[in-house]
Amino acid sequence: MIHLDHLTTTPPLPEVIDAMRPWHESHFGSASSLHQLGLEARDALDEARSRLAKLVNATDPEEIIFTSNGTEAVNLAVKGAALANRRFGKHIVTTQIEHPAVLGSIAWLGEQGFECTQLSVDNQGRIDPVALGQALRDDTALVGLHQASHDLGTIQPIAEAARLTRERGIPLFVDATLSGGWLPLDMQQLGVDLVTLAPYRFHGPKGVGVLYRNRRTLIEPLIHGGVQENELRAGTENIAAIVGAGVAAESAMTNLGQRSNLTGELQRKLLTGIRDAVEGVHLNGPEPGEHRLPHHLSLSTEQVEGEGQALAMDLQGVAINAGAACTTKSMQIPPALEAIGLDADLARGTTLWGIGEGTTEAEITGAIKIFADLTAKLRAISPVEDLLA
Repeated sequence: MIHLDHLTTTPPLPEVIDAMRPWHESHFGSASSLHQLGLEARDALDEARSRLAKLVNATDPEEIIFTSNGTEAVNLAVKGAALANRRFGKHIVTTQIEHPAVLGSIAWLGEQGFECTQLSVDNQGRIDPVALGQALRDDTALVGLHQASHDLGTIQPIAEAARLTRERGIPLFVDATLSGGWLPLDMQQLGVDLVTLAPYRFHGPKGVGVLYRNRRTLIEPLIHGGVQENELRAGTENIAAIVGAGVAAESAMTNLGQRSNLTGELQRKLLTGIRDAVEGVHLNGPEPGEHRLPHHLSLSTEQVEGEGQALAMDLQGVAINAGAACTTKSMQIPPALEAIGLDADLARGTTLWGIGEGTTEAEITGAIKIFADLTAKLRAISPVEDLLA
């Protein structure tokens, strides 16, 4: 299988698996226990916390909170910060194109009396910092932005946003569950208050999420019943996954530049190859470079459905993802594609491609040929125009 769906999940590095194995076998203690096995678990927890803190250049390892996954980390950041700051106001600013975990959390807060302003984006999927500044109010309790778009790969101007929120004393949450481990994240330079990471998207394990919380930022816990994670997230920690996340974080920090350069070269090769081999292919978001994730491509192909392309590719041993889920003839498209003004018919032909650390040039070459052949066959068999007639 040629795995080009690294945007959804990545295979754990061999050293990650090796580090986790003892915690599934002989080192099975709970970090809350007082005996030797518990002490071993606490030491491992502390080491992993330090590694994640270094990845984002946190002031203190205690600013790292472990959760069960990226979605829980997002919920804790958004709901926890908004609830903790509601005495200052109940207004939230975000964008039209956030991940469902963010928008779902804000929708829940709306049921609790919060109000949300959603910023529009340009045709590349970027916000205008001026518009952000204009959206801030005296009762704004939280601003939530992604570092890079899941649907488009577009990198947002986080440093500019952070300057605006700091001037107003408003907490800024950044969703880096897609970009963490691929883009630099320096809390001392950015001055961001809350950041979420998903280790399984940078060659770590599933079963663990990460929230960075500046020690001066207030959040309310959402899960109660224990004193774990500085009383901010109750529940027995998944030590094996946390250990693996720490190893993945250390690898990402050490290899970030090399990883980005390698995947960036393959990204450009993949894009050029598909454009040369298939007519009517459109790139969503910026061209490869400083404004785009180095391992992400969102492609919309004329006269074909992205879901059909993804399924056909899977049958040929290539894993990619469809960018628009097709359930009925009225097929709704992702909000991000609608927000950038993409034609609905073209949006239905969207596929997402994610390159990983282990992706090879030969795999890229093979995937291009398979994609071109299958797209030609799909167009010949069932053009989109006929399906929508």
